Amino acid sequence: MSGFGAAQAAHFFCPGVLTAKRGLPAAEARACTPAPVAYLGQTSEEYEAEMTDYDYDLFVIGGGSGGVRAARIAATHGAQVGIAEEYRYGGTCVIRGCVPKKLFVYASKFSEEFEDAEGFGWSVGERTFSWQKLVAAKDQEITRLEGIYRRNLERTDVEVHDSRAVIEDAHTVRLLATGKTVTARYILIAVGASPNTDSGLPGVEHVITSNEAFHLAELPDRIVVAGGGYIAVEFAGIFNGLGVDTTLIYRGEEILRGFDGDLRTTVRQEMEKKGIRVILNETFSKIEKRADGTLAGHTKGGKVLEAGQIMFAIGRKPHTRDLGLEKAGVETDAMGAIKVNAASQTNVASIYAVGDVTNRANLTPVAIREGHAFADTVFGNKPWTVDHSLIATAVFSQPELGTVGLTQEEALLRTPNLDIYKSSFRPMKHTLSGRDEKMLMKMIVDADSQKVLGVHVVGPDAGELAQVLGITLQMGATKADFDRTIAVHPTAAEELVTMREPTEQLRG
Repeated sequence: MSGFGAAQAAHFFCPGVLTAKRGLPAAEARACTPAPVAYLGQTSEEYEAEMTDYDYDLFVIGGGSGGVRAARIAATHGAQVGIAEEYRYGGTCVIRGCVPKKLFVYASKFSEEFEDAEGFGWSVGERTFSWQKLVAAKDQEITRLEGIYRRNLERTDVEVHDSRAVIEDAHTVRLLATGKTVTARYILIAVGASPNTDSGLPGVEHVITSNEAFHLAELPDRIVVAGGGYIAVEFAGIFNGLGVDTTLIYRGEEILRGFDGDLRTTVRQEMEKKGIRVILNETFSKIEKRADGTLAGHTKGGKVLEAGQIMFAIGRKPHTRDLGLEKAGVETDAMGAIKVNAASQTNVASIYAVGDVTNRANLTPVAIREGHAFADTVFGNKPWTVDHSLIATAVFSQPELGTVGLTQEEALLRTPNLDIYKSSFRPMKHTLSGRDEKMLMKMIVDADSQKVLGVHVVGPDAGELAQVLGITLQMGATKADFDRTIAVHPTAAEELVTMREPTEQLRG
């Protein structure tokens, strides 16, 4: 029952909030209603007074990964569920995020694969690339995935509404497509986040974001990507690999803030080797659109960056504007993110939120687990919360980055005694391809307990490695556990179990 107080725990005894619509008499359904809970100032009597007949046990606003998972699991627990989505089911990840972006990453890597093949005896003839064909294939796959999301909802008898939905009060939602209002015992907000732009920047109306990048009519000859996070870095690699003259401009001293320092430097250096121009400690002062349709980005440092497109990837903001949160009294932070407790419950007892809209850990698998935990807790008599402390992550940069656990900088805040194991080497493939590209593996170990605190990888399939490494660190692996594991040879990953001597010993 981690994350719950006694009052909250008393709320979740019912095996399912079943309604007469699910085949139970109304009296029996009410008998299976969750017990009243006093939450953030609301008394049990006040909450119980609100218990009445509703159109739904649960209404979900947002048809992304977190919202869909919550709706499906709640329905399998017996709840009568409705869900509303104003755009397409699948959310940011499926429609205009990680799925299409990964497809574009695959496409962009072929330019190097063709070059590398010659080192292995292949003669590759004339090569051409069709942006339009790639976009069409991507669109076909996204349509297929959206259909799966819809069918999965329908199979669990979730009532689907193709409409924007806004909150009217703690139990009421308005569907803007029809003007109809519906009521629900619980409301779950899972509307995600949207790309941020600098609204005060002159000429910002001329830039694109990741949303538009997936639907460009044609590839530009030159592009400037503003930002240093994973979205900016990934798109810089995509455009560069597809033959676009690419510049990345970032206000900070190094890209990928929040990741381990050695990885940040390695990724940036390898990007530069691939031909990406990286400009640090710079920002735009204005964007100018010229008569021929091209853009000129003027920087505060006096540079003029000319391009066919300028893309902003400077962060994302919770998509809470005009959602009606203030009508229900739902609290948000300065960014607009919805404040929730460990159980994803807001300050309004009947309203919950999961995913990027809460700005906890903005990753699709996290949103899915948060939605699942919510449904199990509220409707399934299986209370649990999501552990956000150890999340394996991949950045599909070029080269790829995979990471799990603490960075060296974070680990030093926990303990001054660290053993650092680090290895940089040329992947076996490039001994014949001739490509000047290095791989980096780094392990951070608590010198006193020998527990592995973090593992970080830059190189081919780093994301795949991060998933497996996430399991080992979740189990509390020590350096000795790695050492006694027999290597798989020849692989790059064997380096993880053959690094015997620390490259650096830090002692407080």
